[in-house]
Amino acid sequence: MVSPKRSAKPPARSAARFSPAGCPLLLPLLVSLLVPANAGAQEPEGWNDPNALELVVRARKVRQNAASDPDLHSYRAIATGHVFFLVDRPLSGKRTLVKADQLALEIYWRAPRATRQRIVGMRDQKVLPTNIRYHLDHLTVVQDDFGDRIRLGDGDEVAAVVHPVAPGSEEIYDFRLRDSLTISFPGRSGEVRVYEIQVRPRNSELPGFVGSVFIDQTAATIVRMTFTFTPASYVDRQLDYIRISLDNSLWRNKWWLPYRQELEIRRELPRLDFLMGSVIRGRFEINDYVLNPDLANELFGGTRVTVVSEAQRESYPFTEPLIPEADTRELAPTPTLEEIHAQGLSLMKGHYMSGLSRLRLHLRSASEVFRWNRAEGITAALGFSVRPSNSLAMRAHGGWSFGRGEPTLMLTLIGSQVRPSTGIALTWNELRDLGLFSATSGAINTLAGLTGTYDWTDPWFSSGIEAFRVFTPAGAPTRVALRWERQEAGVMTVGQADANRFRPVHPVDQGDLTLAEAHTEVALPGNVSLAITGRLGRFEPAVEGEATRDAVLVGALAWERNTPGTPTRLTARLDGGVAVGEVISQHLFLLGGGGTLLGHPFRSQVGDRFWLARLETVWPLLPPWISLRTFAAAGAATLTEDANPIELAWGVNGDAGVRASAGMGVALGWDVLQLDLGRGVAGGKWELVVSVDRRFRGWL
Repeated sequence: MVSPKRSAKPPARSAARFSPAGCPLLLPLLVSLLVPANAGAQEPEGWNDPNALELVVRARKVRQNAASDPDLHSYRAIATGHVFFLVDRPLSGKRTLVKADQLALEIYWRAPRATRQRIVGMRDQKVLPTNIRYHLDHLTVVQDDFGDRIRLGDGDEVAAVVHPVAPGSEEIYDFRLRDSLTISFPGRSGEVRVYEIQVRPRNSELPGFVGSVFIDQTAATIVRMTFTFTPASYVDRQLDYIRISLDNSLWRNKWWLPYRQELEIRRELPRLDFLMGSVIRGRFEINDYVLNPDLANELFGGTRVTVVSEAQRESYPFTEPLIPEADTRELAPTPTLEEIHAQGLSLMKGHYMSGLSRLRLHLRSASEVFRWNRAEGITAALGFSVRPSNSLAMRAHGGWSFGRGEPTLMLTLIGSQVRPSTGIALTWNELRDLGLFSATSGAINTLAGLTGTYDWTDPWFSSGIEAFRVFTPAGAPTRVALRWERQEAGVMTVGQADANRFRPVHPVDQGDLTLAEAHTEVALPGNVSLAITGRLGRFEPAVEGEATRDAVLVGALAWERNTPGTPTRLTARLDGGVAVGEVISQHLFLLGGGGTLLGHPFRSQVGDRFWLARLETVWPLLPPWISLRTFAAAGAATLTEDANPIELAWGVNGDAGVRASAGMGVALGWDVLQLDLGRGVAGGKWELVVSVDRRFRGWL
């Protein structure tokens, strides 16, 4: 429990010092980061084996002769699918849906090589502001395995990459017979044996296909292709990567025709590393084949893709929701796309595989460039990132705090494309904030502070080292970290006139903290998500006293529902936590005011245990520009130690009981900017707060 013996008064400031106590725990992760995953592995033999080349030649002949098969002269089918536009933050393992499109297409083929597609159903929904316009081939399917030249984005993304079984491909690619597998089909006797041929370009500096082609052993027909491209293939310099999976299915035991297709395209700013990127993901399934129908000549006139009227597209009877439940919560790459990524790195070992520049400017967030708070004054910073190889990337970020007269530094090493979510971070004078809940974004807090309105932070500082890894077992993003850091209290740096307008800076326990932390998020049925964070820490005071230990467990259960037939959105969230042991002050929970209980004094309740329940409704008035919000919240924070000195040092209450608040407001621009007016129930007051949606506070 919270120790009543430790004084919350900060001792004199001391320079950060590194202790070896926590460092041995960090060494295994550091070694795994700096040593490539395939270090010491022997390069498998078998490139350009005669058997592999013979199979490629057979596949080429079959591909060229397929159009003259006398038993198949035409087909028609229906393709349905989704295209999602996402924003991702690689280090967090999270993706945010921006826009969803759902499509239905009639597809036609007639010998020898005539193809047509007609978009007969289409609807979309913007979840966040975007002006994205897709290339036509992002909204359609591939009927010919791309032909002899692979072209994407109407040539704006990939212009003319040679297909691995196109004429002359042996001069461009290396081939290796990797494996064979047997495929069986429900309701059908017999099995089909398929060979996997791995493909890599002989010259990695030229445009090229990197991946696998799966070929039917008997018929030499292409069954599947999974691949990415060399960086030289990308016309658009914003492209990080493109990954594609094309699956065919066997019809009447003879013809392999398109069945399932998946595409992922990722972009970032070419000269700025902002720790986020945009992703286009498309997936289609092709079914309801009719073989050898009579198709009118008029159908194959004009453009390759046509579109029915808007009224017809909107009235199409889709059988799946526009935004399936799984897609709102499980937006991480599918196993197939992860396999393509891993195989591409393996095949092109030692060669850089991103289309982005190796050296770019780096920003951790918009407010990191310029910020203000009462413990730092003005802080200005900038950084850069460099990726020397597929297995290592470095991000450096530094600035100067004019109020403290000290630098702020962060250096992060991550596993780049090999292990993008594993890394080591070194920090010096990193800004931290007390409590779990931010009231607004850093940019808005800076604006409010500079105008003398308010400072919604309780700053303190940390210097140290952290090793971390993010992985996704069973689709649940999980972050584990080991950390050693020197923790230091902040002091007021503004002049006396300004100091009188702001709250005092809360003192914190100063010393060395060794910490193990794990955070995971789990998607549950019924639009419910669960987030859990656990911490185990050992703290050594900087001045006097014995080392102490504490443990913290925090959970959040969230639910969201869009009312059928109406634009109303309803969300509910329950947060709770407990801290045990001799809990240091910066591990305590704070409630009150903006971000928690609007209308009650800001962070006026403190506890080593807490709960907070919130309910919000949103009614779009002029979508997507203006929405009406209503909200209600209730919660309590309680200290289990009586007469704890932290209450006096911070001017807070450790036994205030349950407090509640309610109010309403407006949300602007896809509900990103929020203006809320609320009143605390039973002793509270009216309060107006300007904030940013929680999803974007870390970016701003």
